[in-house]
Amino acid sequence: MADESKKQPAPKRYPAELKERAVKMVQTLRREEPSDHGVASRVARQLGVGTESLRQ
Repeated sequence: MADESKKQPAPKRYPAELKERAVKMVQTLRREEPSDHGVASRVARQLGVGTESLRQ
């Protein structure tokens, strides 16, 4: 029986650089157009990352 408490954490899904770039893009676009509520999902789709990865 395997000891569940010794499991390794899941590897990061996206490189830190990609996530940092995506978050900066979302922040910039939100400053430019605050009423646009689809920014995060649009950037996520364009970069091929999950929308939840860009939550703040």
